Amino acid sequence: MHTLQILLQALGVILLADFLAGVIHWLEDAYGTEETPVLGPLVIRPNIVHHHYPRFFTKLTWWQSSWDLLLIGMLIIGGAAWAGVLTWHVWLFVLLSINANQVHKWSHQTRAENGRVVSFLQDCWILQTPRQHALHHTDPKNTYYCPITNLVNPTLEFIGLWPKLEALIEAFTGATHRADSSNRGEGPTPAWVIEHRRPVPAATPTSLTGPGSCP
Repeated sequence: MHTLQILLQALGVILLADFLAGVIHWLEDAYGTEETPVLGPLVIRPNIVHHHYPRFFTKLTWWQSSWDLLLIGMLIIGGAAWAGVLTWHVWLFVLLSINANQVHKWSHQTRAENGRVVSFLQDCWILQTPRQHALHHTDPKNTYYCPITNLVNPTLEFIGLWPKLEALIEAFTGATHRADSSNRGEGPTPAWVIEHRRPVPAATPTSLTGPGSCP
């Protein structure tokens, strides 16, 4: 029974990490713009580029795509240690969260690029499959935000979480889902997006870092 409890708790942590990664991904996609202070150039711009050129993301190093998640993870670890609640649950949550973009990246790579282990984990639905993640990149790109597993997205889509949250936000603030120019009929591609057709620059925290802190 003790082993079963541990497994169920671990599953709960995994689902929580996937859900929160999806929430952050949704916020970036729906409400962030390239002009957003601080986050605009560091997070939102890479996210918009990713929607135009999904494979560009696969050319980035782990550091380029995950440095921001690592920073947040270190803050969580430090805060949990200070509060005296640094359990294995926190370590597992942080480990998954700081690698959310790496798992996301694997869903855009070929089986040859991922290797046997990652491909096997995708086949077993332990990691999100490219087939499921492709649903997020289907116009109008406003669904299937959670990037780690195949388990959370179908439930959120069934209950219609994202459109309900957006309707609530619009009712209280007037803010609506950001138009994505990578969708058909949404206008020309911005010049600063097109320039990323060129080779990926050297790894720096201020270069293109992948689609947000989540996803």
